[in-house]
Amino acid sequence: MRVVDLSQPLGPETAGWPGDGPFVATPDATVDVDGSYSRRVDLHEHMGTHFDAPAHFVRDGLTVDAIAADRLVVPVRVVDISAQADADRDYALAVVDLEEMEAMDGMLEPGQAVLVRTGWDRFLNDRARYIDDLRFPGVGVEAAELLVRRGVIGIGIDTLSIDRGVATEFPVHLITLPAGLWHVEGLVGIDRVPSVGATLVVGVPLVKDASGFPARVLALLP
Repeated sequence: MRVVDLSQPLGPETAGWPGDGPFVATPDATVDVDGSYSRRVDLHEHMGTHFDAPAHFVRDGLTVDAIAADRLVVPVRVVDISAQADADRDYALAVVDLEEMEAMDGMLEPGQAVLVRTGWDRFLNDRARYIDDLRFPGVGVEAAELLVRRGVIGIGIDTLSIDRGVATEFPVHLITLPAGLWHVEGLVGIDRVPSVGATLVVGVPLVKDASGFPARVLALLP
C-alpha cells in the first residue's frame, strides 16, 4: 500500500476564502522558557484543505462531529477535467464527463467518493489566479444531481470550492449538502490518485458543532 497526501500545509500563507481572515498561531509556551512548546491557533473552519459538513449550508444539518467515521474512509473514484479547465477556467464538471468515466472504469457505486481533478492546485502559490478573482472550475448542477442519484457519499476537488467561482449562489452546495454528502475542498495532487481502486481517508478532527474544519486527506493506493 502507498499513502498519498492530498493536503495543503496549514499556516499563515494558507489559502482561504476572501474575507475569512488568515491563520494565526500565537506561542503561549516555549521549550527555553517553559520546558514545552505550544501555541494558540485562530483559523476559519473552511481554510486550506478542508471538510464541509452538511450543516455548512443546511439548517439542522449534520455537523462534523455527527458524521460517522465509516463515512470518512471510503473507496474513491477520480474524474479528470483538467484539459477542459485549461481551455475554460469557468468549466463545470458535466454529466458527459461522469458518463465517460463510468464507461472506462465502471459505474459509480453507492458509498464511493469522487475526486474532481481540475489541475487548479498548480496555481496554489499564485494568489491572484487561485483566489482573488474567484474564477476557477467546479462541479455543474446536473453532474451534482447525478452524483446524488448514484449514492455518492462525498465529493473532493482541488479548488477553493465544489462550486465554480462564478457560481456565487453556490447551487451545487445546495444540492449535495442537503442530500447528506460531504465535501473536501482545496485538495492538492489528485493526479497521483488512480481513476479507480484507491481508498480515501478524510482525517477531519472531531470538533463539536463545526460546519467544517481543515483536514488531512489521504489516498491509500493498492
